[in-house]
Amino acid sequence: MLTDVTLYWLTRTAGSAANMYYESMHGTNWPTPSDVPTGVANFAEDVAIRRYAEQNNRIVHWSEFDRGGHFAALEAPDLLVGDVRAFFGPLR
Repeated sequence: MLTDVTLYWLTRTAGSAANMYYESMHGTNWPTPSDVPTGVANFAEDVAIRRYAEQNNRIVHWSEFDRGGHFAALEAPDLLVGDVRAFFGPLR
C-alpha cells in the first residue's frame, strides 16, 4: 500500500486519480450512453453491479473473481492479466 501511495505522491497523480470520485459525488450530469465495447473485471471486495454498468455502457465482457480487490494488479496479477487477455484477444 505504501508503494501505491508513494507512486501517486511522487508522480503527482493522486488528484487526477481521485477526480472521478469527486465528480460522481458532486456532479449533476450522468454519463451519456456509449457504444464502445466495455469489459469489466469485478474482483472480490469491490462492488460492481452489472445492471448499473449496462445502463451507459455496452458490456461485452464481464468477469467475477473471488479473490483480489480494488488494487487487483497488486493483489491478483495473474487473474487480471488473464482477464485483460481474454477481453482484448478477440479484438485483434
